[in-house]
Amino acid sequence: MTASAPVPWPVPQRSTRRVLLACWLAILAEGYDVGVLGAVLPALAEYRAWDLTPLELGGLGSYALIGMLIGAMVIGTLSDRVGRRRMLLASVAIFTTMQLGAALAPSPELFGLFRLLGGLGMGGIIPVAAALTIEYSAPGRRSFNYGLMYSGYSLGILAAALVALLLLPTLGWRWVVGAGFVPVLLLPVLARLVPESLEYLVGKGREEDAARVAARLGVEPFVPGDWAPAEAPRSAGWRQSLAAMFSRDWLRPTVFFWISLFCGMVLVYGLNTWLPSIMRSAGYALGPALMFLVVFSLASAAGGIALGRAADAYGKKLILMTFYLLGGAGILLLMFPNHIVVNYVFVALAGIGSISTSLVLTGWVADYYPSYARATATGWALSFARIGAISGPLIGGWIGAMALPFQWNFVVFAAVALVAAGAVALIPRSPGAGRPGAPADDVLGASVR
Repeated sequence: MTASAPVPWPVPQRSTRRVLLACWLAILAEGYDVGVLGAVLPALAEYRAWDLTPLELGGLGSYALIGMLIGAMVIGTLSDRVGRRRMLLASVAIFTTMQLGAALAPSPELFGLFRLLGGLGMGGIIPVAAALTIEYSAPGRRSFNYGLMYSGYSLGILAAALVALLLLPTLGWRWVVGAGFVPVLLLPVLARLVPESLEYLVGKGREEDAARVAARLGVEPFVPGDWAPAEAPRSAGWRQSLAAMFSRDWLRPTVFFWISLFCGMVLVYGLNTWLPSIMRSAGYALGPALMFLVVFSLASAAGGIALGRAADAYGKKLILMTFYLLGGAGILLLMFPNHIVVNYVFVALAGIGSISTSLVLTGWVADYYPSYARATATGWALSFARIGAISGPLIGGWIGAMALPFQWNFVVFAAVALVAAGAVALIPRSPGAGRPGAPADDVLGASVR
């Protein structure tokens, strides 16, 4: 649905909540799988059967991210071609089953292979869930609903840290990784909850199917034209979607979205993978070191909801620039020998300024482009950003391999946050703003350009 849709918003709140719950559960499961490696990395570093160097540990952290790079691009594009609901369910099935393989892997090579294959599904979740959440949310609540949905990501990382605290000392890292298979039980629930995209059905000319889905959801009135922007070809495929992203009008925002998301993913995956190990290098025992990951993820879950509401009220650009800068400051201040409570405050700020801020940025991407290109544009942006995600764990591994002081981690990641804020500042007003069928523009954000 677009900003030009009739008012009042025709999607009942119960249907919006249903879509949010389905996407939240899928993102929660992915968040666990993303966070689990950082939670078990200290144990893997001490696992003598594999005897891994810091650079090899960083490499293990990047295998899943390589898969996510491919998955975000391929599944995001396929979802605009064969259906968003189908791709969401397929993505969850892929990454949950691969977690069991990783838990049973007899060698680091097979462990990395299963993580890479699981990453294919993990990469597909975000663009599809983003597209569905934005589509079924009222224009004035899109950033808030996206932040609410994406809080599952941070809570999944939190769950990985808590499961590690509970199981790692007694049962070992394999049980912590294997717990990521449990969400496969959610597939029947997701299949029942998540509807097919009305944008997708109308765009494919399947108006009778769209009408049945709309009736089931209580969408009244259902006007097919409201779910197919006037500027979109009736059967818009991946070629039309890519043309929109790289056309003269859309090239500049595409470039700066990609740069800012790249930097955001460096922060998210670099800190998520290495934070407990870095804090151990700073002199903390395993328990307190894992608690830093707990605070990091918990703060980012709450922060995502708060930043989503603030972005709807004050403009996405202003909020994103501010909190990337504040997050960078929090990261930098962790390098000093502060009291542990003070460092918990700084790591909370780092979580908000990395995960929370990047999720609002991803929601902006999904809302910025024409709806027929929504999942494709998000998927391709996230695919490029996965190069940053791959780089994050490798940066920490490189610093460790070079035997540099642990403070270098905070200096480098703080500099990345500064670049992210600068790239956001250069994102222009939406080329489609104000035209019929165009996505909502960041109105207040336009005033600070």
